[in-house]
Amino acid sequence: MKILIVTGIFPPDIGGPATYVPLIAGALASRGHQVKVLTTSEPEDLGYDDRQYPFPVVRVNRRLPLWRRTFTLIRLIIRHGREADVIYANGMHLETALANKLLRKPLVMKIVGDEAWERATRKGWTEDNFEAFQSKRQPWPAELNKWLRSWATRQADRVIVPSRYLKQIIARWGVPEDRCKVVYNAAEPLGSVEPAMIPLATPAKLITVGRLVPWKHVDSIIEALVELNGTGLVVVGDGPEKQRLEALTQSLGLTKRVYFTGQRSKEETHALMAACNIFVLNSSYEGLPHVIVEAMQVGLPVIATAVGGTPEVVQDGETGLLIPPDDVQALQKALARLINNPDLRRMLIEKGRLLVQTKFNKEGMIDQTEAVLLKVAKNFSRSSIHAAPENHRNSPIDR
Repeated sequence: MKILIVTGIFPPDIGGPATYVPLIAGALASRGHQVKVLTTSEPEDLGYDDRQYPFPVVRVNRRLPLWRRTFTLIRLIIRHGREADVIYANGMHLETALANKLLRKPLVMKIVGDEAWERATRKGWTEDNFEAFQSKRQPWPAELNKWLRSWATRQADRVIVPSRYLKQIIARWGVPEDRCKVVYNAAEPLGSVEPAMIPLATPAKLITVGRLVPWKHVDSIIEALVELNGTGLVVVGDGPEKQRLEALTQSLGLTKRVYFTGQRSKEETHALMAACNIFVLNSSYEGLPHVIVEAMQVGLPVIATAVGGTPEVVQDGETGLLIPPDDVQALQKALARLINNPDLRRMLIEKGRLLVQTKFNKEGMIDQTEAVLLKVAKNFSRSSIHAAPENHRNSPIDR
């Protein structure tokens, strides 16, 4: 089967899709499928060495003007999609849906969040949280983005989501339940991870990983340090909030206790995790955070907010500690509890690793994803074969 995978981010970017796509693409290639990846990249990464992957990677400059980038992406999806048996969109869903109006290929989308809400939050079009944004009327730019997001998702023959929570969300977008499949994310098995050198002298070291955007609430983690003497924080990632977070750190007198690493590779991130004691994710929204699965795999106890799909991986008091969103005192209390209780840390680490091995294992994720792609491609071929004879010459399977 020939598969075109479309994604908005790919290594050396960091983030869920940048971890997931190389894993699933490599696994599908190893099973005999012909895989090609189309992605956007920062200008300095356009020459990134992709020879390490067993599949070709096509990169587009994401800093092109919007109209030019959109046109380029649609053109390239059409060009590379012509030879594909199925298209698997992990991002750039609107561009893929538009291109597929001409291609008429089997289309599977993976939805890990709401890009319309993220864009509206970044642009200042809304102050509503993720849940409220789904149902409340928004200013017209946000409403337009909501409509485009929903329309694009409905064009998919099948939608994959990483949590039951997100399946409920996209049902509100008009996607029938029988067209949506929950496939939990998995992390690639790790060998031994050598801890990185970290310029923090504190006995306890926390780590958080992700894009530095408002809904990650990294500022609250920094503020929590004020009452936690002897505790430092490693912040891995980049984004529009970075300068504000650095200024906050300085204003609180915490520059010797907070280390901003910037964007790091997956391997570097794992090494930084291995040098720390506790992983913290303080978001006000998550679909199902892949980074938590990675932290458990490295061997860190997890503190996370009880939002979105996070409770499907963090079971409070069993595989981690859950706290309310936007609650600095609750975060401080949970951190103090873990820092002062090594037995609890060990128990959470053991149960977290067991959960990853059973519920979030790599082979299960690959099997389920491959099955969805094969089924969609097979159903499409059947419908093409049974088309009227006069239309058969121009059917997609003959292109």
